[in-house]
Amino acid sequence: MSMLIKTGITAVALAVATLLLDGITVTGDDTGRRALVLVAVAVIFGLVNAIIKPIIKTLGCAFYVLTLGLIGLVVNALLLLLTSKIATEIDLPFHVAGFWAAFWGAIIVGVVGWLLNLFIGADD
Repeated sequence: MSMLIKTGITAVALAVATLLLDGITVTGDDTGRRALVLVAVAVIFGLVNAIIKPIIKTLGCAFYVLTLGLIGLVVNALLLLLTSKIATEIDLPFHVAGFWAAFWGAIIVGVVGWLLNLFIGADD
């Protein structure tokens, strides 16, 4: 059940990012279709974070230390760009238009996700 809640939280956070940034778009015929696309993208984003992020953190440990963790913002932006690429490859209408949109989008997704986790209290 916790995995479903986390996916929902990520989908809502992605929706907020699409509302606040012009560079992140999701298209669909109606609201229900866009919601399903956001849930599918949330699943892809979760898988990308679960599989690739630990590898990057392990290999780039020195960069995390040297930049006091700020490289994590760049890594999260690149993971959001990768998620957009994967979504495009499987014909999901989700697009991130460049690094800066991904950078600010990753910050928004992180902050909104954190706030929703505080209020909903999803278990780790």
